[in-house]
Amino acid sequence: MITVRPARERGGADHGWLNTRHTFSFSSYYDPRHMGYRNLRVINEDRVAPGRGFGEHGHRDMEILSYVVSGGLEHRDSIGNGAVVRPHEWQRMSAGTGVRHSEANASADEPVHFYQIWILPEAEGIRPGYEQKLFAPEEKAGRLRLVASGDAREGSLKVHQDVSVYNALLKEGETVEHRLGRGRNAWLQVVKGSVELNGNRLGAGDGAAVSDESALAIRAGEESEVILFDLA
Repeated sequence: MITVRPARERGGADHGWLNTRHTFSFSSYYDPRHMGYRNLRVINEDRVAPGRGFGEHGHRDMEILSYVVSGGLEHRDSIGNGAVVRPHEWQRMSAGTGVRHSEANASADEPVHFYQIWILPEAEGIRPGYEQKLFAPEEKAGRLRLVASGDAREGSLKVHQDVSVYNALLKEGETVEHRLGRGRNAWLQVVKGSVELNGNRLGAGDGAAVSDESALAIRAGEESEVILFDLA
């Protein structure tokens, strides 16, 4: 079964300095029908104005992934990390017992467009941690490149949960396939372009929950980018 979550139905707001769209309930947006999917709790698509950002704030017991679509995202945290995340780089922060951090547009001239994703951890009280890694476009061209996983296989980021996260860049007409193990579920998020997922059309910003399917076929209707979550 595939259930499409249209981009236009997401929550969120335009604050001037921040245009944010929430796939699942977050902050002042609350919808009991959309509280997350399996261990996937947050998918926020944010656009932040030049020179602006989120001031220092705290998190606990959450696996937080950030992916920059365009621009640069400046990160600082209380465990000693400071870096700028650029397009095709993935960042993982395990909040665990507690982390304070800030995220800001690294540019005074150009906006930054990024996704922030929260995944519930397998246990509370994990030691906080941080990783950042570039997955070059050629690694994702025409294929689902593993970028985060529970066992850090294939050079992916380590996430403290039974999840595998894939990122793909597809040309028009290109198809990638993914098999789901017995009892596994999935979520597909379209970052750019448009695709068909087992015959269901999705555009930029759309998502889809997948259950009781053994195989997925993702076909690009134009030049596209997708993120696929393989979930317990």
